[in-house]
Amino acid sequence: MSTLYIGVMSGTSLDGVDAVLADFSNGVRIFGHSNLPFDAPLRQTFLQLNQSGPDELHRAALAGNALAQLYAQVVRQLLSQTGVAASDVAAIGAHGQTVRHQPRQHDSMGYTLQINQPSLLAELTAIRVVADFRSRDIAAGGQGAPLVPAFHQHLFAETGRTVAVLNIGGISNLSVLAPDRVSGFDCGPGNVLLDLWCQQHIGQTFDKNGAWAASGHCHSGLLDQLLSEPFLHQRPPKSTGRDLFHADWLSTQLQHFQGLSAVDVQATLTAFTAQVCVNDIQRHAPDATRLLVCGGGAYNGHLMRLLQQGLPQLAVSSTEAVGLPPTQVEAAAFAWLAQQTCLNLPGNLPAVTGALGPRVLGGIYAA
Repeated sequence: MSTLYIGVMSGTSLDGVDAVLADFSNGVRIFGHSNLPFDAPLRQTFLQLNQSGPDELHRAALAGNALAQLYAQVVRQLLSQTGVAASDVAAIGAHGQTVRHQPRQHDSMGYTLQINQPSLLAELTAIRVVADFRSRDIAAGGQGAPLVPAFHQHLFAETGRTVAVLNIGGISNLSVLAPDRVSGFDCGPGNVLLDLWCQQHIGQTFDKNGAWAASGHCHSGLLDQLLSEPFLHQRPPKSTGRDLFHADWLSTQLQHFQGLSAVDVQATLTAFTAQVCVNDIQRHAPDATRLLVCGGGAYNGHLMRLLQQGLPQLAVSSTEAVGLPPTQVEAAAFAWLAQQTCLNLPGNLPAVTGALGPRVLGGIYAA
């Protein structure tokens, strides 16, 4: 049986799709990486689907078809780059696009919803597809997120020392890899508010290198207001998403700060993202000696400086320092999770998600 797996990830930032071709038979070997951006209409559709709206079932179904076609395109691009045949790939781990994440709500079970069309992806690529990773963990009483700490343990754990791994995508999530335990949870907003404010005020999809934020000044009163959000003070296990941190949430926070310039709001939002992560690392990983950062936030130089300033006792670097570029980590995680599923092995960590026990995650769609 082939040991090659493809992971395909489109995250909360809604910037596009990353795919990697990986082999986990002897450590972690990444043979290729490919990326394709979302076009503006698809991105807007996913943003709209984060809230109730007219004809949303129809729009979600068509968005799933469009996403599967984009996934197939990035897979074909990856195979072409690496010279690997589709028949040599064991499976694709396809995360899908999260549009609702409400575990333990409503009926006490709650749900998570990733728009996807794995059957279409299997048809288009002639490769077995593993999808719907999160819902089994929720069925077992868990949060369904984060799922990456198990992979972080596999990849980044070090003997005899505690390593913290911080993924800053749309949402920030932390993995604490201690010698005797692994824990993890969602901290709060990552790039989601920064990107939203950029789009609204300078017409850019993101603040490149944090340069705009770095030119402004953090407002301490607004920062304190943002940090008072109840989710940030809940004990793990916990997870979040655009269901909480969205445009209306930000508008409410800004009600008493109407006189602030747009650039100072951006500076404060960046400080907020950093401080939320700093606070959680200090609370939950006080013995950590190293912080590895992945996700798009690792390329925000201003944000990385704020993390280092807030955690002077830690060596802060991107995962590039240990051989895996930040934009490849989550895609690699879902390649690894696909392998776990195909081998009938658990993919969740109950100590992280709060599930009743280890579970084999996802459903398999034959080639």
